[in-house]
Amino acid sequence: MTSSELNWDAIVIGGGHNGLVAAAMLAKSGRRVLLLEAGNEVGGAARTEEFAPGFRVSAVAHLLNRLHPDVVKTLELERHGLTIERGNFVPSVALSKNGPLTLHGAYGEVLTGASSAEQSAWKQLRAQLLRYAGVLKPFLSRRAPDLGNMSLAEMTGLGQTALALKRLGKEDMRDFLRVLLMNVYDLLDEQLSDDRLKGLLAFDATLGSHLGPRSPTSLLGLYYRLAGEIGGLAGAQVQPKGGMGAVVAAIRAAAEKAGVSIRHASPVARVIVEKGRAVGVVTQSGETLRAKTVVSAINPATTILDLVGPREVDTGFVRKVRNIRMKGDAAKLHLALDRPPQFPGVDAAGHKGRLVIAPSPDHVERAFNPSKYGAFSPEPVMEITLPSLVDASLAPCGACVLSAVVQYAPYALKEGWTAGKPLFLKAIMAQLEIYAPGIGATVRHAELLTPADIEARYRMPGHWHHGELQADQMLMSRPVSGWSGYDTPLEGLFLAGAGSHPGGGISGAPGLNAARRIIAMRA
Repeated sequence: MTSSELNWDAIVIGGGHNGLVAAAMLAKSGRRVLLLEAGNEVGGAARTEEFAPGFRVSAVAHLLNRLHPDVVKTLELERHGLTIERGNFVPSVALSKNGPLTLHGAYGEVLTGASSAEQSAWKQLRAQLLRYAGVLKPFLSRRAPDLGNMSLAEMTGLGQTALALKRLGKEDMRDFLRVLLMNVYDLLDEQLSDDRLKGLLAFDATLGSHLGPRSPTSLLGLYYRLAGEIGGLAGAQVQPKGGMGAVVAAIRAAAEKAGVSIRHASPVARVIVEKGRAVGVVTQSGETLRAKTVVSAINPATTILDLVGPREVDTGFVRKVRNIRMKGDAAKLHLALDRPPQFPGVDAAGHKGRLVIAPSPDHVERAFNPSKYGAFSPEPVMEITLPSLVDASLAPCGACVLSAVVQYAPYALKEGWTAGKPLFLKAIMAQLEIYAPGIGATVRHAELLTPADIEARYRMPGHWHHGELQADQMLMSRPVSGWSGYDTPLEGLFLAGAGSHPGGGISGAPGLNAARRIIAMRA
């Protein structure tokens, strides 16, 4: 084993967007930072990749809807090339055999394709959802409070949240507490009547989770979505020019300007622990690198169970980490098409938006049911984008890229994904053919990434949030109860990935908050 004489203030494990954000923030505070990325390029599941000759696509995440404003501001991402056209938000089109329904602007400021009565009901429900998500938003934008040892700042933050709740008024406050842990199906049934709108909202509430609309607490997923913002508007979504890789490129540029050293193809074999403290890492090539602080921006279970090892931490903590639920249900489909597909009834602006196949909440629930028993949905629900209509550089002239997040595809498929993948692709294409007739004949190349593929390619645990976003795995219980503040039982080791609070999505919040925690502790 060779030993490096070079010591670092901080070593960051993992070059996904959260690792890059954490590294950049630490470097801006004056620390000497080394970032180690196992793959040949940074960005993780937020890269823009070529999947067929001339066809490029955002790897897993394909829409930007929750990039933390402090990440954009502090790292000056727009100066580093990130272009976000505020106001040019992605519409959401609910596809149906009875014609489409569309939410325009920042998550449905205007609803078209529905009756006037439904438009009025949606306006009221949207305002209510945004008010309630606004109460939860402060919790999701900063370090979760340590209830056992609260700082003055955390107490002040809780007080501000309590004040925001009180400002809702008695009736709204009671209703907020009533619906907080409801399932989304029941709430939609109370207030809406159009199955297309209810199906879209049910899909959005359960996207990326092992939940159906009738599952307890499924409404939390909708709050989580609406607590995110772009350009100061809650629920807004954009397709960045250049795909999600453009976001990563801007963060990387900010990190390098701050002085971060980035090494590719440098997987970490283990974290060095001496007397209960993390003091560095050993790479798989055998190099020893020492640092005052080690920050892991990869999965928390991988970090603790594989890189640290169960012997270095107490059994209670190990048991909690082993029990984090993180087997995802979302697959990703990429199609290289000869020409743009046509979805009947959808205008040109809608084709540049997100097209959702989830025609009713019952359809979403039926799609979910097989996944409970290790089977994929024969009529999957999905979110489709056609990114090359927004950015022509992503496909050859006249051709088109289709990118879709598809549910439900269980991580542990009963017959195994080798046998199951072609059958699932056939089921997906059958659904697409219903809503875009003739699309099958235009396919040059298809790439389907199952949860197992996502795990293998991007070193994620088959779940893009690195752990289910459910009530018992959020806020003070993320990644595990008692350790939500980015610290670990090992002094000097911190967690900064999507498995930490507040969770997944391209937000940069876990990386930002972890770096702030480290800086505050060393101040």
